[in-house]
Amino acid sequence: MTFEYEKLKNWKFEEVTQNYTSRDTILYALGVGLGSDPMDETELPYVFEEAENFSALPTMAVVLGSPGFWSRDPETGIDWVKILHGEQKLELHNPLPTSATIKAQSKVTGLVDKGAGKGALILTERILKDAETGLKLATLTSTTFARGNGGYGGPSDEAPPPHKLPERQPDMVTDLPTLDRAALIYRLSGDYNPLHASPSIAKAAGFAKPILHGLCSLGVAGHAILKSCCNYEANKFKSLQLRFSSPVYPGETIRTEIWKDGSSISFRSKVIERDTVVLNNGLAIVEHQ
Repeated sequence: MTFEYEKLKNWKFEEVTQNYTSRDTILYALGVGLGSDPMDETELPYVFEEAENFSALPTMAVVLGSPGFWSRDPETGIDWVKILHGEQKLELHNPLPTSATIKAQSKVTGLVDKGAGKGALILTERILKDAETGLKLATLTSTTFARGNGGYGGPSDEAPPPHKLPERQPDMVTDLPTLDRAALIYRLSGDYNPLHASPSIAKAAGFAKPILHGLCSLGVAGHAILKSCCNYEANKFKSLQLRFSSPVYPGETIRTEIWKDGSSISFRSKVIERDTVVLNNGLAIVEHQ
Protein backbone atom coordinates (compact mmCIF):
# COMPACT_ATOMS: atom_id res chain seq x y z
CA MET A 1 0.00 0.00 0.00
CA THR A 2 1.14 3.56 -0.66
CA PHE A 3 1.87 6.19 1.97
CA GLU A 4 -0.94 8.76 1.56
CA TYR A 5 -1.31 12.06 3.42
CA GLU A 6 -5.12 12.07 3.70
CA LYS A 7 -5.34 8.41 4.68
CA LEU A 8 -2.83 8.78 7.50
CA LYS A 9 -4.04 12.20 8.67
CA ASN A 10 -7.50 10.65 9.18
CA TRP A 11 -6.33 7.26 10.46
CA LYS A 12 -8.98 5.77 12.74
CA PHE A 13 -7.67 4.62 16.12
CA GLU A 14 -9.90 2.55 18.36
CA GLU A 15 -10.30 3.84 21.90
CA VAL A 16 -8.12 1.83 24.27
CA THR A 17 -9.29 0.82 27.74
CA GLN A 18 -6.57 -0.29 30.14
CA ASN A 19 -6.64 -1.35 33.75
CA TYR A 20 -3.49 -1.08 35.81
CA THR A 21 -2.79 -1.86 39.46
CA SER A 22 -0.32 -0.79 42.13
CA ARG A 23 1.84 -3.74 41.03
CA ASP A 24 2.14 -2.24 37.52
CA THR A 25 2.97 1.15 39.02
CA ILE A 26 5.79 -0.36 41.09
CA LEU A 27 7.07 -2.44 38.17
CA TYR A 28 7.36 0.67 36.00
CA ALA A 29 9.33 2.50 38.72
CA LEU A 30 11.68 -0.46 39.12
CA GLY A 31 12.11 -0.62 35.34
CA VAL A 32 13.40 2.97 35.14
CA GLY A 33 15.78 2.39 38.03
CA LEU A 34 14.14 3.46 41.27
CA GLY A 35 14.87 1.35 44.32
CA SER A 36 18.51 0.70 43.41
CA ASP A 37 19.43 1.66 46.98
CA PRO A 38 17.11 -0.24 49.36
CA MET A 39 18.00 2.21 52.16
CA ASP A 40 16.98 5.32 50.21
CA GLU A 41 13.59 6.20 51.69
CA THR A 42 13.06 9.14 49.30
CA GLU A 43 12.37 6.63 46.50
CA LEU A 44 10.30 4.27 48.64
CA PRO A 45 6.91 5.93 47.85
CA TYR A 46 7.32 4.80 44.22
CA VAL A 47 8.32 1.19 44.85
CA PHE A 48 6.45 0.19 48.06
CA GLU A 49 2.67 0.24 48.24
CA GLU A 50 2.64 0.62 52.03
CA ALA A 51 4.88 3.69 52.02
CA GLU A 52 3.46 7.02 53.08
CA ASN A 53 2.44 9.03 50.00
CA PHE A 54 2.63 5.99 47.68
CA SER A 55 2.62 7.56 44.19
CA ALA A 56 2.94 6.80 40.50
CA LEU A 57 5.92 8.23 38.67
CA PRO A 58 4.71 11.04 36.38
CA THR A 59 6.52 9.55 33.37
CA MET A 60 4.49 6.33 33.67
CA ALA A 61 1.91 8.09 31.51
CA VAL A 62 3.98 7.19 28.41
CA VAL A 63 3.26 3.46 28.81
CA LEU A 64 -0.51 3.82 29.31
CA GLY A 65 -3.18 3.43 26.64
CA SER A 66 -0.85 2.68 23.74
CA PRO A 67 -2.57 1.92 20.41
CA GLY A 68 0.06 -0.75 19.78
CA PHE A 69 2.35 -1.14 16.79
CA TRP A 70 -0.23 0.45 14.45
CA SER A 71 2.37 1.49 11.86
CA ARG A 72 2.91 -2.20 11.07
CA ASP A 73 -0.57 -2.33 9.47
CA PRO A 74 0.06 -2.64 5.69
CA GLU A 75 -2.80 -0.21 5.05
CA THR A 76 -0.75 2.67 6.50
CA GLY A 77 1.88 2.36 3.78
CA ILE A 78 4.53 3.03 6.43
CA ASP A 79 7.88 1.27 5.98
CA TRP A 80 7.73 0.18 9.62
CA VAL A 81 11.15 -1.52 9.59
CA LYS A 82 12.74 1.91 9.11
CA ILE A 83 10.83 3.93 11.71
CA LEU A 84 12.44 5.58 14.73
CA HIS A 85 10.97 7.29 17.78
CA GLY A 86 12.18 10.86 17.31
CA GLU A 87 10.56 13.01 19.99
CA GLN A 88 8.22 12.61 22.95
CA LYS A 89 6.26 15.02 25.12
CA LEU A 90 3.99 14.38 28.09
CA GLU A 91 1.78 16.91 29.83
CA LEU A 92 0.11 15.97 33.10
CA HIS A 93 -3.26 17.58 33.80
CA ASN A 94 -3.72 15.67 37.05
CA PRO A 95 -1.49 13.30 39.06
CA LEU A 96 -1.65 9.69 37.86
CA PRO A 97 -3.51 7.36 40.24
CA THR A 98 -1.48 4.43 41.56
CA SER A 99 -4.19 2.14 40.16
CA ALA A 100 -7.02 2.90 37.76
CA THR A 101 -8.89 2.04 34.61
CA ILE A 102 -8.05 4.55 31.92
CA LYS A 103 -9.35 5.30 28.45
CA ALA A 104 -7.01 6.54 25.74
CA GLN A 105 -7.73 8.06 22.34
CA SER A 106 -4.98 8.54 19.77
CA LYS A 107 -4.89 10.53 16.54
CA VAL A 108 -2.45 11.67 13.87
CA THR A 109 -1.98 15.44 14.15
CA GLY A 110 0.48 16.11 11.36
CA LEU A 111 2.80 14.79 8.64
CA VAL A 112 6.04 16.40 7.49
CA ASP A 113 7.60 15.39 4.18
CA LYS A 114 11.37 15.86 4.42
CA GLY A 115 11.83 14.88 0.77
CA ALA A 116 12.67 11.82 -1.31
CA GLY A 117 15.29 9.73 0.45
CA LYS A 118 15.05 11.92 3.57
CA GLY A 119 12.02 10.39 5.25
CA ALA A 120 8.85 11.79 6.78
CA LEU A 121 7.73 12.79 10.26
CA ILE A 122 4.47 11.45 11.71
CA LEU A 123 3.07 13.52 14.58
CA THR A 124 0.61 11.80 16.92
CA GLU A 125 -1.33 12.66 20.07
CA ARG A 126 -2.80 10.45 22.81
CA ILE A 127 -5.14 11.68 25.55
CA LEU A 128 -5.55 9.69 28.76
CA LYS A 129 -8.66 9.94 30.93
CA ASP A 130 -9.85 8.17 34.05
CA ALA A 131 -12.53 5.76 32.80
CA GLU A 132 -14.72 6.13 35.89
CA THR A 133 -14.62 9.89 36.46
CA GLY A 134 -13.75 11.18 33.00
CA LEU A 135 -10.95 13.23 34.58
CA LYS A 136 -8.30 14.17 32.01
CA LEU A 137 -4.97 12.78 33.21
CA ALA A 138 -2.39 13.39 30.49
CA THR A 139 -1.74 14.39 26.90
CA LEU A 140 1.07 12.57 25.09
CA THR A 141 2.51 13.83 21.82
CA SER A 142 5.06 11.91 19.80
CA THR A 143 7.09 12.35 16.63
CA THR A 144 7.98 9.24 14.64
CA PHE A 145 10.67 9.42 11.96
CA ALA A 146 9.58 7.26 9.03
CA ARG A 147 12.93 7.00 7.23
CA GLY A 148 11.51 5.10 4.27
CA ASN A 149 8.56 7.37 3.42
CA GLY A 150 9.94 10.71 2.28
CA GLY A 151 8.83 12.31 -0.98
CA TYR A 152 5.20 11.16 -0.85
CA GLY A 153 4.11 14.28 -2.72
CA GLY A 154 1.30 15.43 -0.47
CA PRO A 155 0.99 18.58 1.60
CA SER A 156 3.35 19.00 4.52
CA ASP A 157 2.44 20.19 7.99
CA GLU A 158 4.88 22.15 10.11
CA ALA A 159 6.89 20.35 12.77
CA PRO A 160 7.33 22.14 16.10
CA PRO A 161 10.92 23.36 16.59
CA PRO A 162 13.02 21.62 19.27
CA HIS A 163 13.61 23.39 22.57
CA LYS A 164 16.88 25.32 22.57
CA LEU A 165 19.14 24.65 25.53
CA PRO A 166 20.78 27.54 27.39
CA GLU A 167 24.36 28.32 26.37
CA ARG A 168 25.66 28.64 29.94
CA GLN A 169 27.06 25.79 32.02
CA PRO A 170 24.42 23.51 33.62
CA ASP A 171 23.17 24.57 37.05
CA MET A 172 23.30 20.98 38.29
CA VAL A 173 24.15 17.46 37.15
CA THR A 174 22.45 14.23 38.26
CA ASP A 175 23.99 10.81 37.58
CA LEU A 176 21.75 7.74 37.67
CA PRO A 177 22.93 4.18 36.94
CA THR A 178 20.98 1.67 34.89
CA LEU A 179 21.00 -2.04 35.63
CA ASP A 180 22.36 -4.61 33.20
CA ARG A 181 18.88 -6.17 33.25
CA ALA A 182 17.04 -2.83 33.01
CA ALA A 183 15.55 -3.52 29.55
CA LEU A 184 14.30 -6.94 30.65
CA ILE A 185 12.44 -5.34 33.55
CA TYR A 186 11.17 -2.29 31.66
CA ARG A 187 9.72 -4.36 28.79
CA LEU A 188 7.22 -5.83 31.26
CA SER A 189 5.53 -2.40 31.28
CA GLY A 190 4.31 -3.12 27.76
CA ASP A 191 6.99 -2.77 25.08
CA TYR A 192 7.97 -6.32 24.08
CA ASN A 193 10.11 -5.44 21.04
CA PRO A 194 12.73 -8.25 20.97
CA LEU A 195 15.40 -5.69 20.06
CA HIS A 196 15.58 -4.98 23.80
CA ALA A 197 15.90 -8.62 24.89
CA SER A 198 17.47 -10.81 22.19
CA PRO A 199 21.24 -10.52 21.57
CA SER A 200 20.90 -12.05 18.09
CA ILE A 201 18.16 -9.64 17.01
CA ALA A 202 20.10 -6.69 18.44
CA LYS A 203 23.21 -7.72 16.49
CA ALA A 204 21.18 -8.12 13.30
CA ALA A 205 19.97 -4.54 13.81
CA GLY A 206 23.56 -3.32 14.14
CA PHE A 207 23.92 -3.10 17.91
CA ALA A 208 26.54 -4.80 20.07
CA LYS A 209 23.85 -6.03 22.45
CA PRO A 210 20.18 -5.34 23.31
CA ILE A 211 19.56 -1.62 23.79
CA LEU A 212 17.46 0.16 26.39
CA HIS A 213 14.02 1.37 25.34
CA GLY A 214 14.03 5.07 24.45
CA LEU A 215 11.07 5.64 26.77
CA CYS A 216 13.03 3.95 29.58
CA SER A 217 15.82 6.48 29.05
CA LEU A 218 13.13 9.17 29.19
CA GLY A 219 12.00 7.72 32.52
CA VAL A 220 15.55 7.94 33.89
CA ALA A 221 15.75 11.63 32.88
CA GLY A 222 12.33 12.20 34.45
CA HIS A 223 13.63 10.58 37.64
CA ALA A 224 16.60 12.96 37.62
CA ILE A 225 14.29 15.97 37.39
CA LEU A 226 11.89 14.60 40.01
CA LYS A 227 14.86 14.10 42.34
CA SER A 228 16.73 17.34 41.66
CA CYS A 229 13.91 19.81 41.03
CA CYS A 230 10.77 18.40 42.71
CA ASN A 231 12.14 16.84 45.92
CA TYR A 232 10.52 13.56 44.77
CA GLU A 233 7.01 15.12 44.95
CA ALA A 234 5.11 13.84 41.90
CA ASN A 235 2.44 16.56 42.00
CA LYS A 236 5.12 19.20 41.30
CA PHE A 237 6.03 17.57 37.97
CA LYS A 238 3.87 19.09 35.20
CA SER A 239 5.36 18.25 31.79
CA LEU A 240 8.40 16.94 29.94
CA GLN A 241 9.53 16.91 26.32
CA LEU A 242 12.73 15.75 24.63
CA ARG A 243 14.38 14.50 21.47
CA PHE A 244 15.91 11.01 21.26
CA SER A 245 19.42 11.25 19.82
CA SER A 246 21.26 7.99 20.56
CA PRO A 247 20.53 4.59 22.17
CA VAL A 248 21.59 3.56 25.68
CA TYR A 249 22.97 0.15 26.58
CA PRO A 250 21.67 -1.36 29.84
CA GLY A 251 24.26 -0.99 32.58
CA GLU A 252 25.43 2.44 31.47
CA THR A 253 25.20 5.54 33.66
CA ILE A 254 22.97 8.37 32.47
CA ARG A 255 24.13 11.86 33.42
CA THR A 256 21.39 14.49 33.16
CA GLU A 257 22.58 18.09 32.87
CA ILE A 258 19.99 20.55 34.18
CA TRP A 259 19.43 24.27 33.70
CA LYS A 260 16.87 25.90 36.04
CA ASP A 261 14.98 29.03 34.98
CA GLY A 262 12.07 29.36 37.40
CA SER A 263 9.55 26.66 36.61
CA SER A 264 11.26 25.84 33.29
CA ILE A 265 13.85 23.07 33.49
CA SER A 266 16.05 22.61 30.41
CA PHE A 267 18.02 19.37 30.24
CA ARG A 268 19.95 16.85 28.20
CA SER A 269 21.25 13.42 29.11
CA LYS A 270 24.56 11.75 28.30
CA VAL A 271 25.97 8.29 28.77
CA ILE A 272 29.09 8.77 30.89
CA GLU A 273 30.90 5.66 29.67
CA ARG A 274 30.80 6.75 26.01
CA ASP A 275 30.45 10.53 26.47
CA THR A 276 27.45 10.40 24.13
CA VAL A 277 24.33 12.59 24.23
CA VAL A 278 21.33 10.24 24.26
CA LEU A 279 18.50 12.67 25.06
CA ASN A 280 18.58 16.25 23.82
CA ASN A 281 16.60 19.51 23.68
CA GLY A 282 14.79 18.58 26.89
CA LEU A 283 12.31 20.84 28.65
CA ALA A 284 10.33 20.08 31.80
CA ILE A 285 7.88 22.32 33.63
CA VAL A 286 7.72 21.95 37.40
CA GLU A 287 5.94 23.77 40.18
CA HIS A 288 8.17 26.74 40.95
CA GLN A 289 9.45 26.75 44.52
